[in-house]
Amino acid sequence: HKIMYILKNDHLQIGIQHNGAELCSIKNMQNNKEYMWQADSEIWGSHAPNLFPVIGALKGGKIKYEGQYYDMPRHGFIRHNENLEVKDQTETSITFSIKSNEELRKIYPFEFEFNLCFTLKDKSIQVNHLVKNLDAKPIYFQIGGHPAFNAPLFDGEKYEDYYLEFDQNLNLETFLLGESGLVSENTKMVIENSDKIQLTKDLFNNDALIFKNIVSKHVSLKSKKHGSILSVSYKDFKNLGIWAKPGAPYVCIEPWLGIADVESTDQNFKTKEGIIALEKEKEYSATYTITIE
Repeated sequence: HKIMYILKNDHLQIGIQHNGAELCSIKNMQNNKEYMWQADSEIWGSHAPNLFPVIGALKGGKIKYEGQYYDMPRHGFIRHNENLEVKDQTETSITFSIKSNEELRKIYPFEFEFNLCFTLKDKSIQVNHLVKNLDAKPIYFQIGGHPAFNAPLFDGEKYEDYYLEFDQNLNLETFLLGESGLVSENTKMVIENSDKIQLTKDLFNNDALIFKNIVSKHVSLKSKKHGSILSVSYKDFKNLGIWAKPGAPYVCIEPWLGIADVESTDQNFKTKEGIIALEKEKEYSATYTITIE
């Protein structure tokens, strides 16, 4: 049984499930369409996992800190977590929170508070991540979003009618994933001097597209038949992942601060690629925004 929180205004109604504080529904009040992938477990049983304190796979499923190894699940421990508390809620915003505890210290040896705040504003949903260092030493983490959007959205469309459009022309190469989901040094060009990535059944045959240090901070999902569907802006995030199960009718647009382990990693958490170091008594905030067009 899923507990779900509803936020609504004149334009949108969104649902966030308690488990993992996961955005699970965006309904457009104008056309009554559901924009979020509905987590068909036969294909991919998630909507929009929140990634913290790691993104993607780890070498051997572990992090190494000060010589100790800690088992850490893929994408971290917020996803599927039932222990987030609702801190405050209004008609148009809700904040979830989790603090370090005995259980979490076994896999993540830091004192912290992690807050996720969803705010509905006009036709936009702001997703804010706030990390507080409650430790006497620096803490280390990554932050990522993983929202999955239905494509196609309208009757009579197919997946190939959809494409992603950036706000500028880009040269984008993806870093190929090797064994067990680790990032290799091999790259492949995805687009050259173009602002569009066409969605196809085969686009994700080699797993996610991973764009490091992407210059554009705004991408739109568009339909050849219906124009702009939605956009994601992510100025606080360095990297972008794009993914779906090959042939599945959705696309994930994933703002990332960080990246999965690289194949050559020595597993040291402090020097992991894309890691954020946060000094004691400091806070770190990062927001991405989904806008329904």
